[in-house]
Amino acid sequence: MENYADLMFRGQVAEIQKAEGCHGIHKANYQRRTQAALSDVDIAFIQTRQSFYIASVNSDGWPYIQHRGGPVGFLKVIGPTRVACLDYVGNRQFITMGHVAEDPRVSLFLMDYMRRGRMKLQGHATLVRLADADPAVLEQFQTEGTPAERLLIVDVVAMDWNCPKYIPTFVPVDVANAATETYAADLQAENDALKAELAALKASR
Repeated sequence: MENYADLMFRGQVAEIQKAEGCHGIHKANYQRRTQAALSDVDIAFIQTRQSFYIASVNSDGWPYIQHRGGPVGFLKVIGPTRVACLDYVGNRQFITMGHVAEDPRVSLFLMDYMRRGRMKLQGHATLVRLADADPAVLEQFQTEGTPAERLLIVDVVAMDWNCPKYIPTFVPVDVANAATETYAADLQAENDALKAELAALKASR
């Protein structure tokens, strides 16, 4: 993969960074963060997401951001620098699909609000009809009974982890419910134990 700073800190971005006195620091920091492929940590993060945001640009340069979601594991790493997910039936506007047909460059934001983590992926996207997809890749996905028509494949060109500053902390409902149930069960057990102790004390008088 390319170095994220070499890919993104160009032109006016670099000029502004130089004017603000941070360009050299960024270049030095990012040179140490170049990697050839997605790491085990990266893969684990990617494959435990339930959603991500994908940005594309139309022929006039207007950006568009779309939210993609599914069950845990719906986004998979299918190669050293390749991720993919099923393209579920949506509102039939096909904006991202049309953009990618003209310019395959996309940017993905993968968020973990509970742990305040954020991964950025830059890459080239392809949308493939399920009938035309590689069977070896397709068998990694549960396609039966899903409202999916295509496979979205992104060849990652560069990646970066963002700092957690300003990311709000949100706890998923299932995690909150599980914690509440566990806490309630512990409280009930403690209450039952205290009742039993109190009954034993009364009986001993």
